[in-house]
This record gives sequence, C-alpha cells and structure tokens, in this order.
Amino acid sequence: MTPTRRLILAGGLAAAVTAGLVATVASAEAATVFSADFESGSTSGWSKSGGTWSVISDGSRVLQQSDTGSERARQFAGSTAWTNYAVQARVKATAFASSAGVVALTARAAGSTKMYRLSLTGSNQVRLETMNGSAVTVLGSLAQSISTSTFYTLRLSVTGSTVSGSVNGTSVGSVSDSTIAAGRIGLLTEHAAGRFDDIVVDDATGTPPSSPTPSSPTPSSASPSPSVSSSPPPTSPPPSPSGALYVAPNGTDGAAGTVTSPTTLTSAIGRIAAGGTIYLRGGTYAYAQTVTIPAGNNGTPGALKTLTAYPGEVPILNFAAQSEDPANRGLAVNGNYWHVQRIVVERAGDNGIFVGGSNNIFERTITRFNRDTGLQLSRMLSTTPNSQWPANNLVLSAESHDNADSDGEDADGFAAKLTVGSGNVFRYAVSHNNIDDGWDLYTKTDTGPIGVVTIEDSLAYDNGTLSNGGQAGNGDRNGYKLGGEDIGVNHVVRRSIAYQNGKHGFTYNSNPGSMTISNNLSVDNAQRNFNFDAGSSVFRNNTSCRSGSGTNDRIIGNSDGSNQFWSGTNGSRCSAYTGALAWSYAGDGTLVVTIGGNRVTL
Repeated sequence: MTPTRRLILAGGLAAAVTAGLVATVASAEAATVFSADFESGSTSGWSKSGGTWSVISDGSRVLQQSDTGSERARQFAGSTAWTNYAVQARVKATAFASSAGVVALTARAAGSTKMYRLSLTGSNQVRLETMNGSAVTVLGSLAQSISTSTFYTLRLSVTGSTVSGSVNGTSVGSVSDSTIAAGRIGLLTEHAAGRFDDIVVDDATGTPPSSPTPSSPTPSSASPSPSVSSSPPPTSPPPSPSGALYVAPNGTDGAAGTVTSPTTLTSAIGRIAAGGTIYLRGGTYAYAQTVTIPAGNNGTPGALKTLTAYPGEVPILNFAAQSEDPANRGLAVNGNYWHVQRIVVERAGDNGIFVGGSNNIFERTITRFNRDTGLQLSRMLSTTPNSQWPANNLVLSAESHDNADSDGEDADGFAAKLTVGSGNVFRYAVSHNNIDDGWDLYTKTDTGPIGVVTIEDSLAYDNGTLSNGGQAGNGDRNGYKLGGEDIGVNHVVRRSIAYQNGKHGFTYNSNPGSMTISNNLSVDNAQRNFNFDAGSSVFRNNTSCRSGSGTNDRIIGNSDGSNQFWSGTNGSRCSAYTGALAWSYAGDGTLVVTIGGNRVTL
C-alpha cells in the first residue's frame, strides 16, 4: 500500500516562501529547482538593480519593468553557484526606446554585467548573447517580428560549455562557449520596457517518468532531486519510454509525435495506448473548442494513460477564445485511469478542467482565470446514471485561483458537487482568490446525495476576492462549503486551513450529516471560522483564531475539549497563527505553510 503523505507545514525560507514566488526542490521527474509566477504580488527572493519594477495584472500577475529610459534594469534570483540548468519564462517586450532596445532572460549571471542572455530586440530579432562588461557578443540569432502585445516563451539552457536558446520552441542557437561557468538567473531590459511571468528553472537532468502503476489513484512519494549539477544539454530529448507521444504548440495532427516531429494534443489523445505518456512541450496552446478525453478512452489500473509537461517546461492550455457558456469547458476528462500533471489550464468559458471520468489523478495542475470553477467533478451528461458518476479521483498538490464568472456566484476553486460518486479525494490542494468558494460540495434535491468527499492537508484563502481586488456581490465566499439543500453526506475534512475567506472558513451549508471535521485551522474569516448549524458531525482538535473581533463559531454535533473554537477571545494555540500567510510545495508535493513566519503543524 502506498503510504499517505501528511501535510508538512514547516517554517524557514528554504521550506516556505511567499505564495506565487516558490523556491523549492521538486520531485525527480521534473527536476525543478526554482519557479515564480508573482501571483502573490511579492518579489521576495529577487534582487533589483535599476529600472522601475512592479507586479501588475496582464491576464495573470506579472513582473513589469516600465522605464524605457533605463540603460540597464535587472532582477536576479537563485544562486551564484548554479552551473548547469535551463531557465524558461514568458516574456513580453511592451516598448522599445530604439532598435537597440533589449528585453532579456539571463543565465549564469556572475555579476551585474557578466551573463548569458536570450533577448527580444527592437530590431525584430531574438538573439542568444554573452555579456561581459560593456561587450555583448552575439552567439546566435533568429529573425522574429516582436509584437509589443505578445508574450514569447523563452528558454535558455547552460550545460558545461554548451549554451542554447529557443523562442516558442524554435531554436535561436546552440554553441560552445566557456566564458562564464556559474551564476544566477535574471531578467533584464535595456532601453526598453517588458513583462515577465511563469519563470521555471530546472537542472536539465529530468527524464520522463514511466506511467505510474498504482493499485489505487495515489502516487507514491518521490524523493527530492539533487541541486543543480552537470547533465546532458536539455536540447537533447530525454529517453522515450515505449508508447510516448510528444506534443508542441506548433505540432500537426499527422506528425509522428516524436520530439523532432511533434503532434497536436487532440491527435495524441486519440492515439496514446494504455500505459503510454503524452508529453506537452512548453508554451501556450490556444484553443477555441473544448479538448476532450472521451468516455471509453481509458487506461487500466496497472497502466494509466499519462498527460504531462515535458520535464522542466510549462505548457499552458489557453481557452481565451471561448465565450462564457456552460458548454465551453477547457480540458474535459471523461475517460478513466488517466494521470494529468503539471499543466496550466486557463480562461475557459466554463470549467478549466472538468472531470466526468473515474480513477484519475490530477497532480500539480493549475487552473486559473476560468469563467466557472477551476477544476470540477460532475457527471458527464444529464442521462448519466449514478453508477457512472465520477468516483475515486485524486486531486493532488493542485492549485486553483482567480476563477470568476460574470455573475460572481458560481466560480469556485475546486468542486465535487451535484452528481459525484464516492472515493474522491483532494490532498495538498490550494484554492485562493476565486470569486465564489474555495471548495464547493453542493447537493440538490432533484439529484440527491453525492458520494463522500475527502479533503485533507489543503488550504483555502482569500476566496471571494480576486487577486486584483475585484469582488462580486453574489458570491458565497466560503473557504470550504460542504453541502446544500438539507441533504446529509458524511464528508471528511482534516488537517486543512481556511484563512481570510470572505464569509465562513468551514461551513456545513445545510448538510445535516455526520461529517468528520478534525485537526483543522481557521483564521480571520469574515463571518464565522466554523459554521455548523445542524447535523451530528464529529469535531476533534480544531483551532479557531482571530486577530480582532468577529462572529463566534457555531457548532452543533459531537464536539469535545480537544477543540479550541472562537467565542470572543483567542485560546492559547492562537499566538502562533497571526500574521501573513505564505505557502509553497515541497519537492514531494507536500504543502508547506507558514502564518506570520510560524510553521503550521496540524
């Protein structure tokens, strides 16, 4: 049996940093040593030199340098001891003061003027360069019309004496140069303004994993990978396991599906065999229609079908071309026994990821800016019988944020509601800044009870308010909404945190069942931290804290002295749980949280 990984909530910079700027050692299959998406608004961990820098909204939160008059503006992160690695980012040049202007991603920055860089230029070229003092040497170049309204995916790799770069998957050059041996990553502009997002550093050692073969949808723990070290150039494809297909933004349906001849995602879904793996290369995939894994396209218990990011790269499935409509989902997984991991799904007209199938794993996914719930489990069709409602799915180490519908009352981070079977589990999941609830387990009279859902070792914060401060009057704004319409379902919620949500932290929401609510922490939610007005739920070892006044918790059920609920004053446990929230994922996918710099251990 696979061991259950507990919520490891540890303090210290090495273990936890501000949400949206994460520096961790990731699992061996991805070999990621640093990443940043700036969703928290923080630039902690970066050092600035010159320019006017700020975190702004451009679809998602991005880091901007806005001064085109600055001769050289820089931000650096990471370690001066880093040697062999690849750094990837989405980069937009918003303005050039002249054709000599540069917006660049850098590697092996040994000083403020000594580094390799991959540059978008005002002369409509992408250039691979080495910079040493005032001297800039061009190592490779590619003619490319640079639009000031477009993000380009830049990837710069340095391994031994090999330096290579690409833009949107197209090579800019690969050369031998031993000028600089080690250094940090960086973002740079010269006589230009630019924006940067989705920065990922990997140690270039990643090898695609074989498809997992669990007896139940719970992948085993992974050991942390080593720090950045010597490895083959990342431009060389990783070894191909049997049955692997490769997909890229510029792939074609009829292509072979190799690294050098990538196919499309829709084609690969129809071609992959049980036990096979689809690798998505980094970059943005623009879709106007739902991408569907249809019912009947199944793996097996011993041979899942895997859809995953190519090691060290960030594929983004973007559905911005869709209108807001319940039919316009992003990725619909209606098959069984799939393992979907390390992809971003954004801006769908409805759910980002919709799950109608069973026995699937969704790991390290990000669903954001969709116009209904980010990731939702529900039946495929109104005619689907309860025996075929989605069951035994695992959502693992996933993040869902800034999902918002136009009415402001439907878009949650995660939902298993209305029509789901038993055995669905959320573990190490983070839901924040969604317009409605963090989690929604709503039930309706006309469809009846759903299966028991387990939420464990998870975090819900700031739901009801988007990252840009936007709110809507119709949203419920709870952290964990656990029912509806007086239908009893005995859900399990344990070792989870609700922090500063716009209504209740944990609420029964008219679920009169006998739920298990244990070892949870609820802090400074706008109304009640815990709100259970009926039922026979069992409460053990829960903690409720406030930094000021607020509504007393209400608990009906089996509650004993192991709990510390809020009734006008804080209890002794609360001294550690005041202040700002920070979180990240450890290398094995466990969730790391601090509040006010203090570790949270549940």
